[in-house]
Amino acid sequence: MSAPVSHDQNFKNLILDYPRQALEFFAPEEARDLDDAVLITPIRQEQLKNRLGDRFHELDVPLLVEWPDGRREALLFVLEEESDPARFSIHRLVSYTATLAELCKTARVVPVVIFLRGSRRIPRSLELGSERHAYLRFDYLACILADIPAHPHMNSGNLVARLNLPNMHWPRDRKIEVYAQAVRGLLTLEPEVEKRLKYMDFVDIYSALDDNERRLYAARYPQENRKMAGLTERLLTQGRQQGMQQGMQQGELAVLSRQLARRFGPLDPAVTERLQKASSAELEHWADNILDARTLDDVFGAH
Repeated sequence: MSAPVSHDQNFKNLILDYPRQALEFFAPEEARDLDDAVLITPIRQEQLKNRLGDRFHELDVPLLVEWPDGRREALLFVLEEESDPARFSIHRLVSYTATLAELCKTARVVPVVIFLRGSRRIPRSLELGSERHAYLRFDYLACILADIPAHPHMNSGNLVARLNLPNMHWPRDRKIEVYAQAVRGLLTLEPEVEKRLKYMDFVDIYSALDDNERRLYAARYPQENRKMAGLTERLLTQGRQQGMQQGMQQGELAVLSRQLARRFGPLDPAVTERLQKASSAELEHWADNILDARTLDDVFGAH
């Protein structure tokens, strides 16, 4: 049985690695005034946990935006990801937003909720009061990825937008093109090899190409496919080199497990057990196979 995908953790990583681009994509109206001079700082989890106690939400991402020259007061963005609209609680968001505002001693707060897909059941605002008066009104920015047309973002210079192309709205017959543009954006906009590999996982998870679609992608976009194969080989080589210091077999096992999960999705217990019981020679053989493999059977085959 495949392990569940942690969408919350995926988006938390994305926001923490690319905070400015995340705000520009997920909250474009509020991000218009974020010039190059602003400082964007994630609020430390230790600080939040100590102050919030049971109200602490580990996978939400508060970002404090500050203007060093003091021409504008600091602005607090509260970003939350919801993969399942049914889980979303606007009452919880109100409470969390108010608590963070009190903690940061500010009334300048922008709550943003990122939904993978929309639903009529998602409340867009909250009003509490009586027949005579509304005593609390609350709104937030809802970024529903599945409602955003992919086409205007296909050549975007915003890496967060490019990585989220598979989550946007696009015609079914353009799935491979959307995947290709996400990969191309990653290769052209992210210079660090480690982050390229990290966010290739992100693109793969949300694209969910089947074996036939992967073959079509490799045929239509051979240059990008070769680049990713080269990055994979580089990571495997690094894993072997690290293994010489930390234990060759464990080093190769960790790298191979990651690459198998990236190519074919979360590994079931039987595959994980097979990897753990393999010899160093078997791990090395399977690592060589993964570059050309189309299925898990190809990886574990004798070719």
